[in-house]
Amino acid sequence: MRIEKKTWPEFFQAILDGRKTFELRLADFECKPGDVLVLREWDPKTKSYTGRTVEKTATYVVKTKELKFFSKEEIEKYGLQIIALG
Repeated sequence: MRIEKKTWPEFFQAILDGRKTFELRLADFECKPGDVLVLREWDPKTKSYTGRTVEKTATYVVKTKELKFFSKEEIEKYGLQIIALG
């Protein structure tokens, strides 16, 4: 499956540079190893896409409700997932 997601510029560039090899996302969508993440760079200042994209294959997916990056309500509803990228 191909899954499109927004990614802010600093995270997008870190992925391009090879420094960031994972994604932390709300688990409000299904993702499994072998799925392709189409990451589209999103500029929160202009509230628009920059036109840059990168595709990465999910190699490992872990879901958990233990981390505290999102609101309690969002975590209770969706849980979290960390997506290793290859």
